[in-house]
Amino acid sequence: MDDTDGCSDRQPDRHPDARPDWRVLVVDDEPDLVEVVCGAVRYEGWQARGATTGLEAVREAAQWRPHAVVLDVMLPDLDGLEVLRRVHAEQPEVRVLFLTARDAVEERIAGIAAGGDDYVTKPFSLAEVVVRLRGLLRRAAPATGPARPPAHALVLGDLVLDDRAREVTRDGETIELSPTEYALLAHLMRHPRQVLSKAQILEAVWSYDFGGQAHIVELYISYLRKKLDAGRSPMIHTVRGAGYLIKAAP
Repeated sequence: MDDTDGCSDRQPDRHPDARPDWRVLVVDDEPDLVEVVCGAVRYEGWQARGATTGLEAVREAAQWRPHAVVLDVMLPDLDGLEVLRRVHAEQPEVRVLFLTARDAVEERIAGIAAGGDDYVTKPFSLAEVVVRLRGLLRRAAPATGPARPPAHALVLGDLVLDDRAREVTRDGETIELSPTEYALLAHLMRHPRQVLSKAQILEAVWSYDFGGQAHIVELYISYLRKKLDAGRSPMIHTVRGAGYLIKAAP
């Protein structure tokens, strides 16, 4: 769909808990409803596209490869069950949240039996749709891989430092750091594969002139190693007589 239909890829500022790599396709024959649900999806920080027919939904799914589909059962050409069948034939990991009429018990049963993951009944609240989608997307996460690091993050191999969120992860696992440990790691990551002397590190992280404080650097390097490198290939290396450097693990 083009950018004028209200359900393109454009996004507002992301929700703090956003997974910006999550993609949600919204399918309903009412364009206004598609636009509203897409807006709610984007408000959560996820990506959204819309479709108003079954054939359009199948095309979008094949090209865009969403992680989840919000899918109306009653569509003007293919019904939702056929859309589900065609999408799952190519992408069996896609999660599907059906939209059904309140009194259509048979639709709900048929949707789940066909491989749908959940349903909401019309009329529905956007909050309910978002909550149910969040649950489906979290369960889909192992199949879709880790989130793509945001553009502003520092990335070195499997180590990611997101300065806006003040978060550090390695291989997708969150690493809790003290403020000083965080500042030290950020300084190292801003100079990858570069040997930094203890004097340079002291000046950058502690704002001290070098004068007998080398043990502080040594101590905090040891703290970082225990948290970053424990049980993993090491990233922080000592260059004897020169200082320290950080590089991606082999």
